[in-house]
Amino acid sequence: MKNKKKFIKVAIDSPAAAGAGTLAKSISKYYNLLYLDTGKIYRMIAFIKIYQKKRFNIKFLKKRIEKLNLKKLQDKKLLSDEVGSEAAKIAKDRNIRKLVHSFQINCAYKPPKKFNGSCLDGRDITYKIVPDADFKFFVTANLKIRARRRYLELKKLKKKVSYSAVLKNIQKRDKSDYNRQISPLKKTKDSILINTSNLSKRSCFLKLKKIIDKKLLINGNL
Repeated sequence: MKNKKKFIKVAIDSPAAAGAGTLAKSISKYYNLLYLDTGKIYRMIAFIKIYQKKRFNIKFLKKRIEKLNLKKLQDKKLLSDEVGSEAAKIAKDRNIRKLVHSFQINCAYKPPKKFNGSCLDGRDITYKIVPDADFKFFVTANLKIRARRRYLELKKLKKKVSYSAVLKNIQKRDKSDYNRQISPLKKTKDSILINTSNLSKRSCFLKLKKIIDKKLLINGNL
């Protein structure tokens, strides 16, 4: 997007391993948007709780989040199932969510000037963090396909895991995400459903691009 005419906000919600992260990254790169995988923040906090127990308190977490470098969220240590399970528990904590939400909102509405907007993916982005997003998507996929994707991802990281264990973990994550009282995962009426079960990464990208370009063209932003 060479001619920036309007600040663009993209919000994506999805269950674990549905491909939302990969899709959000490609969309962000193409449209020059600040990208934030909000779930990685909870994973970072979970990592601190597991491996730095003595430092795990609201005061310390507040400082870490305020000075958070987004590049640190790319640490592969955050991808383990142990960290993921703990992150799902932490996400239910009101005080922690308050800190994380504040950071997320700042990223969504005040990204560095070099960007044309923002793209956030998570569990409550479309209705809690960026309710006025220009584009809202709910990305999902078949449970077994999601488990297979996560299993292959972990194997590439040389993690000793079994497919059945990963499947159970994702089922557990789904139950927690959809049923928690605070900011549960849900599809809003104004979110476009994208099922990635039988789509390649390229096909998913092109599908979203077509939807985004159409609206930008109508609004005179393209």
